Amino acid sequence: MKKLSAALISLALVACVRADEVGEVSTAFILIGANHKVVVEAYDDPKVSGVTCYVSRAKTGGVRGAIGLAEDKAEASIACRQVGPIAFKGSSLPPQEEMFNERISLLFKKLRVVRMVDRKRNVLVYLTYSDRLIDGSPQNSVTAVPLGQVTLPAY
Repeated sequence: MKKLSAALISLALVACVRADEVGEVSTAFILIGANHKVVVEAYDDPKVSGVTCYVSRAKTGGVRGAIGLAEDKAEASIACRQVGPIAFKGSSLPPQEEMFNERISLLFKKLRVVRMVDRKRNVLVYLTYSDRLIDGSPQNSVTAVPLGQVTLPAY
């Protein structure tokens, strides 16, 4: 029962993570609808205050993109940084947990950000990748945030 409630809390936190758009650049002019672009968004880690992840990814424009029918490319890049004093929200941090996910096609395709804990090196590792119901993409990006003198909470 304890694991079930922890899983439900984790799902609620993933659902609560919202991106702040930092900026965007156009990569291709589209006559009708929005241009294709690369967007940069910031995600604050919901369980680790003081850590923000910046994700850049392609966003498809045109009419299909404007109405949500386009499928965005699987490529994404991530850079997570300490942006303030690091503090853990809660008394435990699982060894691996999805921090965020966002739909990048009408059905079946998501961009995901996963936090992994490297206890041996006292580092938080963040991985971004996309998956699809049938065939996900192996394209991924990884970054790490060293914790210095901050002690990881128990699992």
